[in-house]
Parts: sequence; structure tokens; C-alpha cells
Amino acid sequence: MEAKKKFILMADVVDSHDKDGQSLMSDFQVLVSYTNKIYSESIESPLTITLGDEFQGIVSSASIGIDIILAMEEYILEEEFDFKLRYVLYEGVVETPVNPDKAYEMLGSGLTNARKRLNEMKKDTGRFYVSTKSSTVINKMMKVTQHFIDSWHPKDRSTVSGFLQGHDYKALAKIHQKDESTLWRRRRSLAIDEYLTCKDLIHHLING
Repeated sequence: MEAKKKFILMADVVDSHDKDGQSLMSDFQVLVSYTNKIYSESIESPLTITLGDEFQGIVSSASIGIDIILAMEEYILEEEFDFKLRYVLYEGVVETPVNPDKAYEMLGSGLTNARKRLNEMKKDTGRFYVSTKSSTVINKMMKVTQHFIDSWHPKDRSTVSGFLQGHDYKALAKIHQKDESTLWRRRRSLAIDEYLTCKDLIHHLING
């Protein structure tokens, strides 16, 4: 069987040893299950938790991989989970048949290299790494995106999530029972529009 290049997505929890193990595992499983359900038609091998605080899977395209990464980040915000993930999206060779049920029992240089890169990232502060076409520019954009995400304080998560779900400042003002002008200023100070611009540019680059 001819080996084919696939889009491998791996991630692990940053500083998992500092978290409450039971709570972390429960929330992590919810996140992975939610993502597999939402993107079921675009995932070739489901995101599968492998070592307790890591997952791996195979997605249908680089664009879908980016969608999943950013969707997971936004779901973490929405649910106010107390952890961050480090991600690798790697286009590489998978030599064995793709397992459509679980991301187990697959071999190939793509999987090996993705795992190696994920381990190397533990020495850095970057949480996103993409290895596909135009990856140099995409990784720069992902670094800017991380800056916005990591700048949001836990107390702002519900507000940020509301904006990212499409609510305008007037609607959020009613939800949070605050003055409209306050929410208008929060949208600006939280750099919501700049974050959304980064998302658009990343998708333009990945699809270009």
C-alpha cells in the first residue's frame, strides 16, 4: 500500500502536572468529545486521548485543522476550562491504513515528526505549530493569535466568548446586565476585532 501524506493533529496540556488530575481529565475528555462530534465529517481518524493529557488524530485538510484548533480554543473559553493546549498540525506521511475509529495503531514519519515537534515545543512558550504550505507566515499569524488569546483574563472569558459567538455589545450588555458603553469599550480593549482579523488572514493563507 502506497504511503500517503495526511494532516496530523496532535496536542497536549500545558503544565498538566500543575492541575487537579480528575478535573483536568474530565474537562479534557469533554473538549475532545465535543470536537469529534462537531467535526465528525471532516476528521479521518478521531481525536483520541493517548497519554492522559495528550491527543492525536487525522483531519481532512490543513484548513479543517486550523478550524479545529481555533474552535477548541474558543470552546475552552466558553466553558471556562482551567487549562491551555499546545498544538501541532503536521502534513506528513502515514504508512499504515488510517484507523477510522480511534487514532491508534498507525505508523509513519509524519506521526513521528509531529510527536517530536510537540515535545520540542515544551521548551518554548509558543502553543501553535503548523507544518504545511505557507507555514512560515501562518506560524507568525498564529503567534499573534496566541497573544490575543493568552491576554484574556479568566474574568473576561464569558464576555470574550459572547463576542466570538456573534453577540454585539448591546446584546451582551443585556446578558451581563451592564451599561452598553461599558461593553462597547470592552470589545475594543479585548481586541476582539483584531483577533477575528487574524482568523480571517490565517484562513486566507491556508487556503491560498
